[in-house]
Amino acid sequence: MITFGEIYRTMKGEVYFIDTVHPILEERLTKFGFTCVDLTKVASAELLPRIFTAVGLVIRSRITLSKEVLSQLPDIQFVARSGSGLENIDVSYCQEKGIHLFNSPEGNKNAVAEHALGMILSLFNHITISDQEIRNGIWDREGNRGVELDGKTIGIIGFGNNGAAFAKKLSGFDVKLMAFDKYKTGFGDRFVQECTLDAILEQADVISFHIPQNKETTHFFNQAFLQRCQKSIYLLNVSRGKIVDTKALVGGLKTGKIKGACLDVLEFERSSFESFFEQQPSEELAYLLSAKNVLLSPHVAGWTTESYFKLSNVLAEKILGYYTNKD
Repeated sequence: MITFGEIYRTMKGEVYFIDTVHPILEERLTKFGFTCVDLTKVASAELLPRIFTAVGLVIRSRITLSKEVLSQLPDIQFVARSGSGLENIDVSYCQEKGIHLFNSPEGNKNAVAEHALGMILSLFNHITISDQEIRNGIWDREGNRGVELDGKTIGIIGFGNNGAAFAKKLSGFDVKLMAFDKYKTGFGDRFVQECTLDAILEQADVISFHIPQNKETTHFFNQAFLQRCQKSIYLLNVSRGKIVDTKALVGGLKTGKIKGACLDVLEFERSSFESFFEQQPSEELAYLLSAKNVLLSPHVAGWTTESYFKLSNVLAEKILGYYTNKD
């Protein structure tokens, strides 16, 4: 008897790659029987007529898959998002129409955790500033006296793949780890204290965000949030830029309620990151760019050589696992 899997492998299903990902995904999908089409060099405005026959789409953040776009794809079966965030996809419409969503937060969780740890240690010890000063002939030991991470209370907001991985990296330090996740319970252990958001706001010296961007979390950090913090804090955001209200952040930096910030993501990012500096910087962005107690990186926390492979390989495992299990 011919199985469903054997029949499916003989069917032509076109998967369109909208963004560049590691070639292991194309290799594994092609071997399984999909026809993979590279559209990474096609202008965004010209994509829709080219993907009409898509069975699957592979994306990062170049396009928004709204209901209006997805409804014009009669054969669409799945969307594969390289990374974790699904904010550029109409998730409700996909659920309604049975379009399967695959993402790969497992693929870059270690990279994000290492980057977050590197940022906070660099900020505490003025590593970036002192390096720049030495290159400019400035030898300022007292001005670059550091702060130790040991003894601090770290509040992790969001305890999914990235939050848990960050906690694992911090477990080797003499710190108090507190974590809050609105949708997850029972994760506390000898390293991490599961707690309420109020407890973090009361006790934390460092607050780190590891939550997705959606209507509920946009500007999750705002003036009201900051006012509830009982201590002056360090802020770390390696999730999504719009989670942090930049005006509230800058206000906190100016008053000293925020001692420093590590930002891999910014509220002002565009879907095409390369066009970031084409915009006229706002007063708040200009402040961040000049502040010595703010450490910035260009949305690369999960962007390592290793994660580049793992993100695509995880997607391949999920997609092929789904179609194999349908047999």
